[in-house]
Amino acid sequence: MKKHILFSLALAGALTFASCGNGTPNAGTAETTENQSVATKTMDLDSLLSVAETLVDQPIVVEGICTHICSKGGGKLFLMGSDDTKTIRVEAGEKIGKFPQDVVNNILTINGILREQRIDEAYLSQWEEQVKTQTTEQHGANGAGCDSEQKARGEATGAVSAADRIAAFRQRIADRKAKDGKEYLSFYYIDGDSYTINK
Repeated sequence: MKKHILFSLALAGALTFASCGNGTPNAGTAETTENQSVATKTMDLDSLLSVAETLVDQPIVVEGICTHICSKGGGKLFLMGSDDTKTIRVEAGEKIGKFPQDVVNNILTINGILREQRIDEAYLSQWEEQVKTQTTEQHGANGAGCDSEQKARGEATGAVSAADRIAAFRQRIADRKAKDGKEYLSFYYIDGDSYTINK
């Protein structure tokens, strides 16, 4: 009987220690919750772009000025931060459907998932093939691409051919390889879940 009571006390102590432990299980839960709240805290666009690499495939909430909605279906818009060098594309996705033109020139708060698009040699080769076979989607006034998309990628805008854009990307990839050892360029965009117009 005495052994049974000692065993029960030892078991109860072990269970108490395991559930309270050294704080690791609860700390992990708190850390996860804290990281999620940091990731979903509203950020201005400049701040988001400065840490985008660390938030890929995570939920984000970002605020910026809507500068453009693609007229081809309203499926994407562009947000601007403090100036036009800080721009990001937002895809409408299934939940939003399409963006109405009246959100242009308004400050929006976008909820969504941050995504990364990488441009590397395979991407550029595929693009060249599409240009040769004339199967590329035509965007922009001259078919060379949407000026807002080009601006978001740090490209020259205006009457720039697809071949010139591809050559410029190749040069930028070569420069990045020499500097960082990475043979691709990263561009970020948002899969939008919802948006609000800030009045």
